[in-house]
Amino acid sequence: MTIAPTAHRHLSPAATARLLGTWHAGGPAYAALADALRAAILAGTIAPLTRLPSERELAPVLGVSRTTTAAAYRRLRDLGFAISRVGSGTVALLPRFAETPAGGDVAVPDAAAALGDPLRRNAAAGPAAPPGARRPLLLNQATAPAAPEVGPAFERALAALPEHLAHGGYAPYGIAPLREAVAERYRARGVPTTPDQVLVTTGAQNAISLAVRTVLRRTETAVVQSPTYFHALDTLREIGARTVGVPAGHDGLDVDLLESTVRRTRARLVFLIPDHHNPTGTSLTPVERAAVRELAERTGVTVLADETLTDLALSGPPDTNPPFDGDGSSPHLITVGSTSKTFWGGLRIGWIRAHPDVVARLVRTRQSTDIATAVMEQLVAADLIARRDEILPGRLDWFRQRRDSLVAALRDALPWDVPVPDGGQFVWARLGRPVAHAFAAAAAAEGVMVNSGPTFTPDGSSRDRVRLTFPHTADALEEAVPRLVRAWARIR
Repeated sequence: MTIAPTAHRHLSPAATARLLGTWHAGGPAYAALADALRAAILAGTIAPLTRLPSERELAPVLGVSRTTTAAAYRRLRDLGFAISRVGSGTVALLPRFAETPAGGDVAVPDAAAALGDPLRRNAAAGPAAPPGARRPLLLNQATAPAAPEVGPAFERALAALPEHLAHGGYAPYGIAPLREAVAERYRARGVPTTPDQVLVTTGAQNAISLAVRTVLRRTETAVVQSPTYFHALDTLREIGARTVGVPAGHDGLDVDLLESTVRRTRARLVFLIPDHHNPTGTSLTPVERAAVRELAERTGVTVLADETLTDLALSGPPDTNPPFDGDGSSPHLITVGSTSKTFWGGLRIGWIRAHPDVVARLVRTRQSTDIATAVMEQLVAADLIARRDEILPGRLDWFRQRRDSLVAALRDALPWDVPVPDGGQFVWARLGRPVAHAFAAAAAAEGVMVNSGPTFTPDGSSRDRVRLTFPHTADALEEAVPRLVRAWARIR
């Protein structure tokens, strides 16, 4: 006898409708609804062990019959994404063969689609993909394989480890070699920096969370670019902050609008991605950077800048933009960096560069959740940062080849507007219709995970956009595009 697990939370019909967005753009309604729910579970938008609305409650909110919601739930159960029991309702599950989200910019694969789902297709989708092509393709995952130099760096770090073993191993600010390496990196970019302005963290997401929890309190306001990094939005929501967006993208940042928004909302924090923005790939101009720094000084708002993608300049020479910090002396500017995108996400090494007084506040906040970062990984990161100029050219060539391959294939196969990003790891494609949610669900049914545009916004906008990542093998990118074409046919 199968026992339904205990639900940890309950999703209302209205909240479900908001999460799914425009989920039905063609084909059988029950299949489209099941695909949308499945994609939301795989992406983490609907957490496992969430009790879904009843079939009767959900039907009128979505404007469908109860027969449709019942068939969609039955499909979810058949695929292992839900379980139902009288009296307990229907609970969302992550099948045992699907991986759990691993943090960073990662979402789980659609393992059911990878194994094949004969029920999922309709006439518009065309013939099924051959059985050998059913592996999950994670075009929503923005982590690349390790740079070749990472392995040797671990060997050198292991040789250097004994001198650290005589100490307790807890360094709340980070070990001295890494703090100095990070400080030197900022000095090389023109920002005077000393090690006491550097705090080592367990990845960039940890750094963002630490800064947010230090600066903001529940119900206070943060202003963000819209779209922006979705895990930063998650962090702001978790602490109960109010989040307000200002447009970001190829038209640049309207600093006047940013200032009026900060003043009108009495915002305490501004979160920006100044270089190779996630997801649009754009960068702030020197004039925009200077204007944001002046805004911070005039208003006293704290500006948190995520520079995780700064090294990944794919068009033109690296470091063409001035450092966001200016001269690095302002107590209102906090920058975040990481080894994840440049070298390898598995290192889980990030850092914060800020005024020494701000660093001391951040360390006090840190003590409640994360005492220190692993020493071995810090030694590896210090080694790699010191060798950055040797490593980066080959690394950028690898990213550039993948970017060009994906952009060319998408432009040839689909009627989308596909810009070439100047840097970063993402293609921010315009679909021409507000069907991002429906397309992401259809792509998941084809075994390709992509991110719908509204995921990256505080207000559910960008419904005509999807984000696709390109740090994948050439075979994976070649295999993904025909599946995306079939997904596009499903919603036409």
